[in-house]
Amino acid sequence: MRQPTSSATANTGRRYRAYPTPEQARRLTGWGHSCRAVWNLALEQRQYLYRHRGYTLRAVEQSVQLTRARAELPWLADLPAQSAQQVLRQLDRAYDNWWNPQHPAGLPTFKKRRDRLVVPFPGQAVTVRKLNRKWAQVRLPKIGWVRLRLSRPLGGAVRNATVRRDGLGWHISFGIAAATEPAVPNGLPGCGVDFGVACSAYVSDEPSPRLLPPTLTEGEQRRLLGLERRKARQVRWAKRHNHGRYSRRLRRTIAQIAALKARQTRRRLDFTHKLTTDLAKSHGWVGIEDLRVKAMTRSAKGTIEQPGSNVRQKAGLNRGILDNAPYERRRQLAYKAPRFGSELRLVPAPGTSQTCSACGHRDPESRPGCGRVFACTACGHQAHADHNAAVVIEARARRAGGTVINSTRSHPRVARPTRSRMREPLGKRVA
Repeated sequence: MRQPTSSATANTGRRYRAYPTPEQARRLTGWGHSCRAVWNLALEQRQYLYRHRGYTLRAVEQSVQLTRARAELPWLADLPAQSAQQVLRQLDRAYDNWWNPQHPAGLPTFKKRRDRLVVPFPGQAVTVRKLNRKWAQVRLPKIGWVRLRLSRPLGGAVRNATVRRDGLGWHISFGIAAATEPAVPNGLPGCGVDFGVACSAYVSDEPSPRLLPPTLTEGEQRRLLGLERRKARQVRWAKRHNHGRYSRRLRRTIAQIAALKARQTRRRLDFTHKLTTDLAKSHGWVGIEDLRVKAMTRSAKGTIEQPGSNVRQKAGLNRGILDNAPYERRRQLAYKAPRFGSELRLVPAPGTSQTCSACGHRDPESRPGCGRVFACTACGHQAHADHNAAVVIEARARRAGGTVINSTRSHPRVARPTRSRMREPLGKRVA
């Protein structure tokens, strides 16, 4: 199933479960660590040159140096040249995103050993062929054919491929250049959606909220707690008696924790995809709050001189906010809405939970405590607090049109320094 070549860039993605042989898995693991080393070395070189010479190094020049280094370093020579070059291009893109004031990305940082193993390939270096209705194969450089579960068709030309490993196994993602045209407006009525913690999502035209199912069962939660405690004991023993070296039992415990976390992530992402797809398909526009998730989940522990209060309570609230993934929902709505003839509208977040949807009066006393009841102090209107907020969001999006977002790169940011100052990659190194 060799996909036809195309000059278009990738505009959609496909992710499949891969099943490499033990020998292929061992080699892919080594390549993942090699890609991390190439990223860290290239980033260190760029920071050094700019700090001491004021010179901005790019991937074109580093690729020439990479060719010479492959002749001297066996571990770098074993890594496919296309993968190392892809890492340098990704570093270029990371800097471009950081320099772009409309992009939420920050300063490129060093990758740690515990980060997920990633091996990138350009589209011309891989070949995909279909075996039957459920299985396919992808040919990777220096490895050969790797089986993958064909859970859905590719739907376009392969522009790039990325092999990853998480707690549940190996996966391969393809960047696809699909021939898609903008959908015409569907003409459906709009809605406002209030994302919360107690009520995961409350749509303004629905009588009941949509709740995120537990991402871990009670048994899995107990198992995760036991594994975390076991890991703490094993790490403490390794530091005291084994010079900090991890034993096989400790690594097995870490792998079991990673498997539970990966399963939890999949369940959360499954709910998020179903929610955002349904909202985009069944509404002409979707209004949501323009939330600053990073500021909302900032720690309350404070400093040694001025320690914070209610730190454990704030930590639990932060976990609840992040578990509902408000920014991921916004990101998915941004690219799904145009596909279904809809649009995403952002409205200012302040006051939506304190404003009455009936009379428009805003009063913090209308929302006593942290309950789910909203009682307006002006007109006496009573409703579910989150449903009232969803109606207020819908009214704001309808009245002012909101800020139409049809790209994940459209993100308001604070003012940044000049380009010469932006390119200075200072800051603490993360090893």
